[in-house]
Amino acid sequence: MKIAIIGCTHAGTAAAINSSKLYKDVEITVYERNDNISFLSCGIALHVEGVVKDPKGLFYSSPEHLNTLGINTKMRHDVKDVDFKKKTLTVENLETGEIFEDTYDKLIITTGSWPVIPNIEGIDMENILLSKNFYHAQDIIKKMDEVKNVVVVGAGYIGVELVEAFIEHGKNVTLIDIEDRILNRYLDKEFTDIAENTLKEHGANLTLGEKVIKFEGENNKVKKVITTKGEHDADLVILSMGFKPNTDLFKGKLKMLDNGAIIVDEYMRTSEKDVFAAGDSCAVYYNPLKKYEYIPLATNAVRMGTIAAYNLKEKRLKHVGTQGTSGIKIYGNNIAATGLTETMAKSQGLDVESIIITENNRPEFMPTYEKLIFKVVYKKKNGKILGAQICSKADLTQSINTMSVVIQNKMKMEELAFIDFFFQPHFNKPWNFLNTAGLEYINKKMA
Repeated sequence: MKIAIIGCTHAGTAAAINSSKLYKDVEITVYERNDNISFLSCGIALHVEGVVKDPKGLFYSSPEHLNTLGINTKMRHDVKDVDFKKKTLTVENLETGEIFEDTYDKLIITTGSWPVIPNIEGIDMENILLSKNFYHAQDIIKKMDEVKNVVVVGAGYIGVELVEAFIEHGKNVTLIDIEDRILNRYLDKEFTDIAENTLKEHGANLTLGEKVIKFEGENNKVKKVITTKGEHDADLVILSMGFKPNTDLFKGKLKMLDNGAIIVDEYMRTSEKDVFAAGDSCAVYYNPLKKYEYIPLATNAVRMGTIAAYNLKEKRLKHVGTQGTSGIKIYGNNIAATGLTETMAKSQGLDVESIIITENNRPEFMPTYEKLIFKVVYKKKNGKILGAQICSKADLTQSINTMSVVIQNKMKMEELAFIDFFFQPHFNKPWNFLNTAGLEYINKKMA
């Protein structure tokens, strides 16, 4: 069996490694445009800030490692065309310019995503950078010593993390987003208020509810960012406005969402026979809404790549869907979320309510304890849990992993009240705050 894999970041790496372990007498070939694999882009801000000194630590595999597993790893090779009927690939060697054809029995598409780059006047000037791969990280670091005013466009996780990293390097930092709250896709206002106030306290200039319409500069170097409401000095601009699937090669050939995300079934099969797909190039089944959504996360990618490998010969593993579980640390605030926010749920036309718990994480007789805020979003009709969020100076983020399981298993608020959690004063209270949220719901219903 000949297995071809297009792209090798998270999903591709997982698919390649697992295929090599699962099947004997197979020929596995990976085609990757870059000269590295498996870079953890979530670590870029840590590298920029200096928390991670050696960027090699942000790679968990390498072409050399894949080669030791018997995987034919073709770096700096770009797949230019795929013929699904003939099962052929047209490939260009980017080092030599040679174009050749290859065949496959099973194909796994793991072409990933790429940053959204809007068509804005002046966007091609120097010092306007992206933040996605290893080389972007190096470009940002090279500019650090020569810039004073940094503008980050986009207040998602990467943008917010970079704001903190730049502030720690003594830069004047402005964060611009078209929405009126940072991290609004992941958190409700109770939590974004905490994050925004923390960033402001450390010197960040938050410019929200504004759209960037132009970049101005001198000698092809950016000097100002012009928005719908004003202008901001900038020696360096980082674009972090989200990601889109890198799937232009397959448009019109595979079933996709409107944004180009490939639709796969629970076995990672596409609409073409013997063609699988995984990772950021795909839509993923989002359990809270019971439909396919585009949720580009490394965690989703490694799971999907692994499942694709297992199902190449026969249906063996099903994808159970995702809750889009994620987390971030902002100046000591440990924040995590899973499933739907209340804002998102209502925008989808769902009739939801929420419970918010504010208490200390440990008994007050302990020498130290920290405040926590915990929110659960549920259906008003039946109490079915749809989402949860947490923030505390104490690291309580693992509770959101628990809530992810709760949502995946379609549990209700009454059940949450009496789930068996341990108690030990070093760690928690007799009533775990997850239980407390369930109890609050019961009291609310019985009032």
